[in-house]
Amino acid sequence: MATDGTTGKGDRPHRRTHVQGVDYERVGADYLRQRELRRGAAGWLLLAGLGVAYVISGDFAGWNFGLAEGGWGGLLIATVLMATMYTCMVFGLAELATAIPVAGAGYGFARRALGPFGGFATGTAILIEYAIAPAAIAVFIGGYVEALGLFGLTSGWPVYLVCYAVFVGIHLWGVGEALKVMFAITAVAVVALVAFVVGMVPRVEFGKLLDIAPTDAFGASAFLPFGVAGVLAALVYGIWFFLAVEGVPLAAEEARDPARDMPRGILGAMAVLLVFAGLMLVIAPGAAGSSAIQDSDNPLPLAVRTAFGGDTWLAQFVNYVGLAGLVASFFSIIYAYSRMLFALSRAGYLPRRLSVTGRRKTPYLALIVPAGIGFALAAATGNGALLINIAVFGATVSYVLMMVSHIVLRVREPQLPRPYRTPGGVVTTGVALVLAAAAVVATFVVDPLAAAITAGIFVVALAYFWFFSRHRLVANAPEEEFAAIARAEAELAGD
Repeated sequence: MATDGTTGKGDRPHRRTHVQGVDYERVGADYLRQRELRRGAAGWLLLAGLGVAYVISGDFAGWNFGLAEGGWGGLLIATVLMATMYTCMVFGLAELATAIPVAGAGYGFARRALGPFGGFATGTAILIEYAIAPAAIAVFIGGYVEALGLFGLTSGWPVYLVCYAVFVGIHLWGVGEALKVMFAITAVAVVALVAFVVGMVPRVEFGKLLDIAPTDAFGASAFLPFGVAGVLAALVYGIWFFLAVEGVPLAAEEARDPARDMPRGILGAMAVLLVFAGLMLVIAPGAAGSSAIQDSDNPLPLAVRTAFGGDTWLAQFVNYVGLAGLVASFFSIIYAYSRMLFALSRAGYLPRRLSVTGRRKTPYLALIVPAGIGFALAAATGNGALLINIAVFGATVSYVLMMVSHIVLRVREPQLPRPYRTPGGVVTTGVALVLAAAAVVATFVVDPLAAAITAGIFVVALAYFWFFSRHRLVANAPEEEFAAIARAEAELAGD
């Protein structure tokens, strides 16, 4: 009897083929039956909620550090550029997700466009983003709990442990249940943001936006106190308003109708995020002053206290309920890393055992293993800023590769069925590609250590692929079958 899901009763004989520099094995039916997700668990509203949940913690904290790097004007320009990049990118991803509706999302898109190596590189970049980001958010949650004096804790690691244990447990319970819990937590966080906006609008004075004194940097002014270079440095923090919304296509295999629901879900989430990004960028520094919140780990409650001259019920409300924003992102990104790891494992790029699903159709090892790694990183470093910068660097590399994939598929496979088509086509994704490349450079400039750590992870992963896993890929994994079909069609067309 098989023990690893690769052979067993009822399996067809395995055949190996060598294609595009890799070796494929065609596994039996039992292999894929042991690696099934729950179909039809999410409609477009839950998908939109998932997209907002991925990102909403970035409205509560993180973006304000861009004020210290570029001033309000620098962060404004950086946010507009990153908003443009993400908007153009999600249009492209909406198209790719309907054309190639698989759990591997970005890996599946790049696999078809760029081959096995490009697919694995893209999947690795996405996995770095989603495996590291929860560790960073756990650090922020721990700091938040300590600052509030909850439970008498003086160390963050018990909070990290509880976060991973509770929310991984909910995901193990089932995807439908997990998405509904996530949606409820996100709704609470949205209420906190709306309360903040309504309460702070009367306190906004536009002169406070520009209260950081200009330096002697090139191009410095009241609008750009750190000069032109400050805009580049602030790009990383403009990303925080939108980071991880691109993870919505990871739910493609669990969506009710990917062709209809995926575009509505990801574009709806992006619309909500654009509104909140604009509101936070103007109202928080406009009411409290950019200089007051530029270095804060908890900028929204601080903005309320500064604007009102002391503690208020609104500050307390945003302080406590704002914790839901961090929890929502932590909870939802766990979903994202598990699906990316599941897809890479199912196709043989990573150890196959990691993609086995349990009775409730959840990939339990793909949920638990990264959680253990994330907890260890959070407990060992306690450095949320470093961890989030590692995640951002992985994200920006994946953006470049996914936009290249969209352009390549538009040029090379114009007849590929596309239930949704990107407005503007390759021009739209070309804009996203240029801005994503600029974001990669900005991330390296802002935090060379994070970039070096990410590069080291890439080297190890690619070495594993080159020396081991490329000789053990699964031919009938969904992402690989899409590529095989494309190759067969091209060969037929050439006859």
